Parts: sequence; structure tokens; C-alpha cells
Amino acid sequence: MARPVIGITCYVERASFTVWDARAALLPYDYVDRVARAGGQPVLLPPAGDPAPLVERLDGLIVAGGGDVDPSRYGEEPHARTSHIREFRDAAEFELVAAALKAGLPFLGVCRGMQVLNVHLGGTLHQHLPDLVGHDGHSPAPGRYGHLPVRPEGGSRLADVLGADPVRTAHYHHQAVARLGAGLVVAATSGDGAVEAVELPELPFALAVQWHPETGEDTRLFRALVSAAAA
Repeated sequence: MARPVIGITCYVERASFTVWDARAALLPYDYVDRVARAGGQPVLLPPAGDPAPLVERLDGLIVAGGGDVDPSRYGEEPHARTSHIREFRDAAEFELVAAALKAGLPFLGVCRGMQVLNVHLGGTLHQHLPDLVGHDGHSPAPGRYGHLPVRPEGGSRLADVLGADPVRTAHYHHQAVARLGAGLVVAATSGDGAVEAVELPELPFALAVQWHPETGEDTRLFRALVSAAAA
């Protein structure tokens, strides 16, 4: 039986590899590995051309982490700490998410992916979370994860996957959901009140988390996505 095809959005950044230093479409390999280990066939989706029609060829979609969403998309001026905006990536991923939700494609948002989902549905973001919670535990230093527990909401799809007890997760985000987008419900929070997961109950599988489940050895979210994609 063929593996469900899981599209994963990716970065376009200058990178060094082997003997080259060039602009590259790239993604941390952990995403690819976790999808493959969960039984899916990972396919990278660069923000180029018109990726939205590819929804018809996919069995599931992951919108991966990355830089900040352009605040003009939710009617705000940039905070001094808002950074790494890539308008071409925003444009591609917002169209891709719209097509995926319309088609009911099984969807998992990771970090930036959760923010794209929320803003697409009319929500807003806290542009610099430390201003709100008073600490930098969600993103302690460049290239270093914070490890904080999150509590899934009872009765949520996330709790069905991870259980209702607190789960210690790897965080690397300085932004977070402020006003929820239309139809979204909170699926998990951290101890400081930051929204750490959202879901769309009206769809069979549409879930997004603010942390990075591709790190570590817990593949339950990826297995849940692949299972929904196989169905």
C-alpha cells in the first residue's frame, strides 16, 4: 500500500552546504524524518510558482516553522523585534492553507504554521511574547530551544493524541496567538497563559501547535496526521 503523501512547506534562505554557498530551498531534516517514521511520504513544497493546486495531489499538509508573518496581514505595524519576514513565503503559504482547508485536507501547523493558520482565519498575533509574559523561556537564545510544559485542553483532538496531562515540549517562538481566527478553538496553553495549540473542530483533522514536535522522539502528532491522511 502506498504511503500517504505529506507536503511540507519550507524555507528559501542563503545556506552553506558541501562546497556551495547559495540561495536554497531547505528544511530541517527532522520534519522529513518524523513524517517518514510515521508512515508518510514527505514531499517539500517550496514557496515558488503556484503551490496551492498541489493540494489535489496531497494526502496531508504540514506548514513548517520559519520567520514572522508580515504584521500588515493582521493590520499592525511591525514590532521592533519582528523579523525574518518573507513576503513570498507568506503569499504562497496563505494560498496553500486556504486551499487545504477548503478541501478538508488533513493539516498540521508547526510554530509559524500555527500563526499562518490563525492569521488566515482573521486572527492576530502578539508580536513579541516576552512583552506579555515577562520572560524569554519560549525562545531563550538564538538557536536554542526552551523546554516548557503545555497542557492540552480536555476533550480536544490534541488531547486525544497526546493525553490530557501536561507535556514537556520544545519551544522556539517569540510570537503567539492573540485574537483567535474564525472557527479556531484553543487546544493547549502553557503555564503563563500563552496559547500553544489550536484546532478547527469543523474539519476532520486541522491542528496546529506553537512548539516544535519534530524535535525529540515523540512522533504521535505526525502519526495522527498520517493516519488521518491515510483515511
